[in-house]
Amino acid sequence: MNKWYVYIILCDDGSLYKGHTNNLERGYNEHCLGRGANHTKLYKPVKIVYSEQVPSLEDAVAREKYFKTGSGREWIKNKLKEMSE
Repeated sequence: MNKWYVYIILCDDGSLYKGHTNNLERGYNEHCLGRGANHTKLYKPVKIVYSEQVPSLEDAVAREKYFKTGSGREWIKNKLKEMSE
């Protein structure tokens, strides 16, 4: 059974990139090398600020999609604030 992850990367312009992968380290490294999404080609990754493991690709895609909604962005904002306290 594959592990899947949903992650959030802080980029050098202060934006947050949301994605999913079955290999968190490799996925982040791909973004850092400019082989990831267009967003992380334009705005260089600084660090992964959040990740969570989910049981399936379908769950990863659904969670990423949620993170891109208004309520998902609010959840991320609150979670990152909570993590920094």
